[in-house]
Amino acid sequence: MDLLRTKKMYRFLPIGATATLLLWAFAHFGVNDHSLYNGPHSDEHNHHQFPHLGGAWHSPPPVAGSPHNPHGRPDARWSKRADAVRDAFSHAWQGYQEYAGTHDELLPVFNGSVDNFNGWRLTLVDSLDTMLIMGLHDEFQKTIPVIANMTFALREGSYAPFFETVIRYLGGLLSAYAISGEPILLSRADDLGTMLLPAFNTTHGLPMYAVNTVSGKTRTGWSGSSVLWAEALSCQMEYKYLAHLTGRREYFEKVERIMDLMDMASITNGEFPTKWNLLTGKPLNNQFSVGAFADSAHEYLLKQWLLTGKSEPKARDLYLRDAEAIIKNLLYITPNRQLLYVTDTINSKPSHTFEHLSCFLPGLLALGAHTLALSDRDRELHKWAAQGLAYTCWLTYADQATGLGPDEMHMTHMPADEAHPHGGRWFDLVAEWEQMGRPGGVPPGLAEAPPAKDSSERDYHAMKTAYLLRPETVESFYILWRTTGDEVWRERGWSVFEAIEKHAKTASGYASVFNVDRIPAPLKDEMPSFFTAETLKYLYLLFQDEELIPLDRWVFNTEAHPLPVFEWAEWEKERYGITPPSSASPASA
Repeated sequence: MDLLRTKKMYRFLPIGATATLLLWAFAHFGVNDHSLYNGPHSDEHNHHQFPHLGGAWHSPPPVAGSPHNPHGRPDARWSKRADAVRDAFSHAWQGYQEYAGTHDELLPVFNGSVDNFNGWRLTLVDSLDTMLIMGLHDEFQKTIPVIANMTFALREGSYAPFFETVIRYLGGLLSAYAISGEPILLSRADDLGTMLLPAFNTTHGLPMYAVNTVSGKTRTGWSGSSVLWAEALSCQMEYKYLAHLTGRREYFEKVERIMDLMDMASITNGEFPTKWNLLTGKPLNNQFSVGAFADSAHEYLLKQWLLTGKSEPKARDLYLRDAEAIIKNLLYITPNRQLLYVTDTINSKPSHTFEHLSCFLPGLLALGAHTLALSDRDRELHKWAAQGLAYTCWLTYADQATGLGPDEMHMTHMPADEAHPHGGRWFDLVAEWEQMGRPGGVPPGLAEAPPAKDSSERDYHAMKTAYLLRPETVESFYILWRTTGDEVWRERGWSVFEAIEKHAKTASGYASVFNVDRIPAPLKDEMPSFFTAETLKYLYLLFQDEELIPLDRWVFNTEAHPLPVFEWAEWEKERYGITPPSSASPASA
C-alpha cells in the first residue's frame, strides 16, 4: 500500500447529518478506493490508511521491476512479526510518556528521564512518523497540541547541536508533515529551520557545532575550529525539502553553498577527509572513513539526487566519486572466515577498525545500485559489496551470546606481501579472482561463513562490547530486502528483534546492553530516541509484505525520517541555478 495513493480524510471528521451525508456520498461514489480514513478510531486492523500528503509534489514513475510486494500474496507470519514490532514500540512509547514525557529521552532501567538534546521532547518528535507508519493514530493525534506549543527556545548560554537538531527534530517534523498533512508540523519546521540558520554564518558557510535558537549565538564543539564532514553534509535533504515547501531562498542557498565547496575542493581520488577547517574551508586531516565522523555525509550525496527527482547532477557525481573511492580503498577481507568489512584510512593506511555505525553502508550501496544508471561492471561491484558487508554486519550479531552486535571491532587482517602489497584489500582480491576466471562463482568476501560462538574462532576483537540499540544493520537489511526480494534479510532481522526483546527489554522500555557476549546481559540506563525513530521503524517495514514507503517515491534521511521525492518547478530551477543533468551523462538514471 503506497502512502501516496491512499486516500483519507485525516482531520476532517463529519459535523452534523448533512456533512456526514456529503462525505459518505463522496467516499462511495466519488473515488475508487472506499477505504477513507475515518478518524483515530477506525478499524483496528486497518493500520496503514495514511492521510493526505502536504506540500507540492510530483510523483515520479515507479522504477521498473521495483519489488513493492515481491511475494505477491501476504504472509500471515510476517504480519504477526510486524505486529510484534508495533507492540514493542507501544511499550517503549508508553514508558517514555509515563516517566519522561516532558523530557528528551527515557532512562528505562530506573524509570527516569534526561534532557540531552535541547529539552524539547526529542523522543516525541523523533517518533512522529513511526506512529503514522505503524497506524498509531490516537498516539499521533495527542502529540499535535504539544507540538503546537513548542517554541524551540533556549536559555542564554544553552546551545542546540546543529547536526543532531537537524536530522532528528527538523527531519522528524518534516517527515510527519509529509505523511499527515498537519499544517502545524510545517509551521514548526519552518520556525526551527529559521532559528538554526545562524549556524551557517561562517567564512565559507560550513556550519558551527551549535547555535542558541533565541540569540543566534554560536559555539564550536569538541573538535574546536573544525567541522566534521558528517555535520557539514547532513543538512541538505531537510533544508532543500523545506525550501521547496516554503519558497524560502535562504534554505536552499545555505546548504548548496556547502555542496559547491565540496565540488570545488581539491580532493585526491574522491577521498573526502573527515574534518574541515571552519575558517579556510579546507580539509584538516587525511582520514577517509565511513564511520562516526563521516557516515551520513556519504548518504546525503546520493539521497539529495534521489530526493529532488534526480535533478541535481552535482550531488550524483560527488556520490559516484565517493563510492568508487570507498570500494577501491576501504574494503578488506579477514584471513580466516573471509569476512568483508569496511574500515578507515589515515594517509592511506588502514586502521582495520570496523564500526557498527558503518553498517549503513551496504544499504547505501544497494540503494545506489538500484537507482543509478551504473555500468554493468560497477553495478555488479556495488551489489557484491553490499551483500558481503551486510552479511558481516549480521555475523557480528550472530557470533555473540546475546545475538546483538558490538559497537566497534578490530578486525584480523591479512599481512601484505609481494603479491598483495595492500594485504586483504577487497578490490585487489576481486580483480585477481576475475583474472583467474572467477573460480567457484562466488567473489571474495561473499561465501557466508557460519557464526563463531567461540570468541577465539572469530576474525575480530570487540573493542566496544556494547549494543546501543543502533539501527544501521537492520536499516541495511531492509534496503537489501526491498531491492533484492531475498527473504534471508527478513529472517536475519527477525533474529535481531528477538534478541532485543530477550536481552534489552525493561519494565518501561528498552535499554542499551553493556556487553553483548555476556548472559545475563548488563544493561545501560538509556533509550536513545533513534531506537523508536529508526531501529523499530526499519524492523517494522522489514516485516511488512507491502512496501509502505516505496524507495522510488520516498527517501529516508539519516534518522530514518522518510521525505517524499519532489521535482523542482521551473521557477525554482531558475532561482537556484539548478542545471538539468545531461541526457548524455553515463550516470544519469
